[in-house]
Amino acid sequence: MKIKTAEAAAVMGCSPQFVRVGMQQGKLNIGDAIKMSSVWTYNIIPAALAKRQGITLEELEIKINKVRNNIKGE
Repeated sequence: MKIKTAEAAAVMGCSPQFVRVGMQQGKLNIGDAIKMSSVWTYNIIPAALAKRQGITLEELEIKINKVRNNIKGE
């Protein structure tokens, strides 16, 4: 499952900017932030995000699907 920074932020209850900067600075250990030329690329690891939030992968998938459905409904 590919998780976007905005989706991770919604699960965590913070802003997408918090997720991006935290990953860039190595303070938010939920995946990798790699700078390619002048653009940052993010790879959020579902198991790491679930562990940080104290939930199972199944619970994370449910939360991500709810976030995605809310975004589509806007």
